[in-house]
Parts: sequence; structure tokens; C-alpha cells
Amino acid sequence: MQPRDLSTHSVYRAGRGIEEVAREIGLNPDEMIKLSSNENPLGPSPAATEAIREHAGHSHTYPKAAHTDLTAAIAREWDVTPEQVWLANGGDGALDYLARAFLEPGDRVLVPDPGFAYYPMSARYHHGTVGTYQLQKADDFEQTATNVLDSYDGERIVYVTSPHNPTGRELPREELLALADRTDDSTLVLIDEAYAEFSETESAVGLLGEREDIAVLRTFSKVYGLAGVRLGYLLAPPAWADAYERVTTPFAASELACRAGLAALEDETHLENTVELVRWAREYMHDRLQAPAWPSGGNFVLTEVGDAEAVAHASRQRGVIVRDCTSFGLPGCVRISCGTREETKRAVDVLNEVV
Repeated sequence: MQPRDLSTHSVYRAGRGIEEVAREIGLNPDEMIKLSSNENPLGPSPAATEAIREHAGHSHTYPKAAHTDLTAAIAREWDVTPEQVWLANGGDGALDYLARAFLEPGDRVLVPDPGFAYYPMSARYHHGTVGTYQLQKADDFEQTATNVLDSYDGERIVYVTSPHNPTGRELPREELLALADRTDDSTLVLIDEAYAEFSETESAVGLLGEREDIAVLRTFSKVYGLAGVRLGYLLAPPAWADAYERVTTPFAASELACRAGLAALEDETHLENTVELVRWAREYMHDRLQAPAWPSGGNFVLTEVGDAEAVAHASRQRGVIVRDCTSFGLPGCVRISCGTREETKRAVDVLNEVV
């Protein structure tokens, strides 16, 4: 007995944790900083932490009320109906629901290269086929409708990340509209806004009332600091919002995740402090790094260092973990997440020394 043929499926390789790396190189974990996974440098909202403690004793019950309450709160936040909110176990869970709702076996999707590995993974799990459009280093990874459409051939879903990971580049509103206008009526443009709170670009959510061919992905993992509880959501156009009930798993997010999300949404101070810190850290890295770096709307900076594997290794030996972007097809680059002020300054010093 064997599972179906999975030989064409990729494996998602998450960034390694501090404890794992510290054991490998013989350092005290407390002496290391991890700036490789785009996590919130301030941690979770204190209100979210308190909510998890308060409701831990109720984790034996299914999260019906919490799930409904969080869906309603997100709907109020974005001025949409609760039916348009597809709550999920992380943004990747929402991607799976989207694929279930839209893809017939053999349907094609179009994903960015470089880009988030789970876009093609999710499509293939749901028997879709995958094409790519290129974000070119020679063009400073600029995102335009034209560079997507050059590779477009009627795909069912086109995935766009703005701000883009790992480059940090954004797709301007006028380019998004041009892309949606020039794709077929049967094509959905999915805008992944996982990092959008760190940007000054207007969200695409405002377009949902006007169009049926755009959806928006959001997450609590980044600005809200809840990566460990796995909570994300899709915002869908009203016309096909009811598909969610037909594709979701029972209770798509846990009781504790929903309670944490509700508390985090109300903690505006934590959100504002996080955004302020990230924007400071981006500016500091652009000003102080002695290596070329691209503009970024996210909570990270991509910089060109020559041999990314060697630089990432040497940085680890000095207690700073950054992301070698060879796995993204960028062997000359590393991505540095924004840390606290102290962490960011130390990372810049180490990178400058290594490079």
C-alpha cells in the first residue's frame, strides 16, 4: 500500500529555530538573534497573550462562538459582510480553501518566481497545474501588470504578493486594476497582503465591492505577532462568498487562535508600535548596510551579498540568523527580518563585517 505519486510535490522548508541552530554551532540560544522568518520583533500583542491564558480552560470546547465573533470583528474592520470572511488555520489554510473552491483537476494557476512556496504546493495538492511569471533582478524585481501578463495564458488563479516576499516590492493599485482588467472573466487575481500593514499602499480590500475577480489574503502572523497560533483569512467578493461553507474544515481556526485574534484586533497600540519599529528598522538597514538593498514594503529587507550561503553561515557563527535566499532562486541574496532596535543594529554590524 502506497500513497499517490507525490514525486512532483515540493517540500516546504521553514526557517530553522534559534535552539536548533544554537545546538549545531555550540552557542547559547540567549546569545543569538533570529531574523530569518519575518516574525514580529515585539512578539504577540499582550492583550492576545492574556486572552489565550484566560480562555485556555475552555479549550475542550469547539470554537463556535469565538469563530463567529472573530469573523464578525474582521468584517467590521474591513466593512464587508461576515460571509466574505474565510477564516483559516493561517494564510496557507485560506489558500487551500481557495484552491478547493476554484480548481478543477488540471486547471492552471500562475505564481510569482521568486515567491511563496505554498502557492504552487496548494494548487498541486488540489490537482491543479502551475506556471510562473518572473520578477527579474535586472528590473529590481519591479511588479507590473505587464510582467505578469507576459506569462499569462488564461489561468484560473493568478497569485500576486504585495508587498512581495522576499523582495519587498509592491504592485501599485493602477497595475493591479490593469492586471484584473486584462485577464479573462474566469480568472481570479489573488492579492496576498500578509505584509500590507507595514506598507503605505492602500489595501485592495476596497475593490471587493466593485469586482468579482479579486480576492485578498490577510494574516495575523506578521503585524499581530500570532504566527505560532496559526490564524489567517481570505476576503472574498460578495458574489461567491458562500462557497466558504462548502469547502471549509469543521472549525477552521482553534478556540485559542480566535480569542487571540479578537484581542489583537483591539490592541491598536501594539500594532502601531510594531509598524513604527519595522519602518525604523528598514530605514536603518537601507542607510547602514554596506551592500545593495532593494526597497521594501514588508518587515524585511533583501540585500545582495555575493555568496548567500557563505554569508548566512558566517552570520550564524556570529549569532545572527538571516535567510539565505538560494531556495528562492536568489543565491546572491539574503533576507533580513526587521528586529528590535538592538537586534537590527547588531545584524547590520555582523552583515557588514561578513560581507
